[in-house]
Amino acid sequence: MDGKTRTLTAIVAALAVMIALVVASVPLYTLFCKVTGLGGTPRVVDAAPLGAASVGTMVVRFDSNVMKGLPWRFQPNQTAVTVRLGEPTMASFTAENKGRTAITGTAAFNVTPAKAGIYVDKIQCFCFSEQRLAAGQKVEMPVQFYIDPAIASDPNTSDITAITLSYSFFKSAQKSEGAS
Repeated sequence: MDGKTRTLTAIVAALAVMIALVVASVPLYTLFCKVTGLGGTPRVVDAAPLGAASVGTMVVRFDSNVMKGLPWRFQPNQTAVTVRLGEPTMASFTAENKGRTAITGTAAFNVTPAKAGIYVDKIQCFCFSEQRLAAGQKVEMPVQFYIDPAIASDPNTSDITAITLSYSFFKSAQKSEGAS
């Protein structure tokens, strides 16, 4: 193998590695955040504990965005709610596929400020699984959560009066309907 062939092979290999990292970045980032708590990743629970509600309240804001190139409209149905600490709360988002083919998307999520992430417990969320929308389909996507009352007594978080739950939709690795 001559020098030009070796150089071309190295460039093609480096390009393949970069493409693989781009394709795997969303699931790897999501897994990394779940394991480390980075980015305010909330906990996933089956239900709120009985008698967990307290007199304290917290403002929860909702943020949404869509990866460039994903032809979806995705937005919260309410921009903010005031919740009682420990009380399960339901919120919803609307997603619409503005494309001409069915597309499967995956939502990554986080909490801001990040230090509040360990106190946000999700019971049900569209972000737990991939969402497939047919061309032109519009759906409501619920999220049920509660804020652990311990957030108010933790010296590190006792100053927090508002939390933002942020969701970012990415195109899933699955092929669109009709794609080859």
